[in-house]
Amino acid sequence: MLKNAMEYLVGLARPTVIEVEGQNFSTVDLTRVKEQANVSELQVNTLTGLVDYIKSQFDGEKQLMIQVKSPTDVRLFDALDSTNDRRTYIQAKALLPNITFERFVDREEFQIMMQANFVDNNDKQIVLDIISNIVEDGSAEIKDNGMAQQVTVKKGVASVGYETIPGRVALKPFRTFAEVTQPESEFILRLREGSRVALFEADGGAWELNAIHSIKEHLTTELEEQIAAKKIFIIG
Repeated sequence: MLKNAMEYLVGLARPTVIEVEGQNFSTVDLTRVKEQANVSELQVNTLTGLVDYIKSQFDGEKQLMIQVKSPTDVRLFDALDSTNDRRTYIQAKALLPNITFERFVDREEFQIMMQANFVDNNDKQIVLDIISNIVEDGSAEIKDNGMAQQVTVKKGVASVGYETIPGRVALKPFRTFAEVTQPESEFILRLREGSRVALFEADGGAWELNAIHSIKEHLTTELEEQIAAKKIFIIG
């Protein structure tokens, strides 16, 4: 009896195809058996780590593709197998500072953010000079015509005057991997009463395309030999 019961249970587990109104249905959910098992992808935080892994051939030698998904995300994977699956071997994810855009912050926080998280250039210094000289007493005034602002700033030891804030400034915040040049893009600089300052992105996301191009160029240079041998392909 026990044998008959076990055979009955096994029979229940066996998938059956049933036709209903001309369409075929299975009595159980089926899972495709993959040709190759998934791998646990490595995680690194630099392009150097990605390049070192490829050059080491640690997991064997095969044709691989690098995809520059974004300014902060680069992945390495192999070709499709017979079941149209591919495996990702390593992901490079950039470590970036926390930079506040599109929101007003107090002057001291803004100055620290600018000095610590932006590459030095002429417009960065102009912004810092204006922000550091804003008058903080009750007589401070901001004039705004919708296109540009004027703010009360210190002019020398004891005098004050108006300083016109540039409508747009070209800045280079740290937004991609350290191995490549940080992309420069335009920002709108705005001030609000209470010495609060904000940066608003104004390039429509063009900096991301520039960063992706820079990453691709860097990897092309670093992996010139592997690319020439058609062992590595890069898209971005």
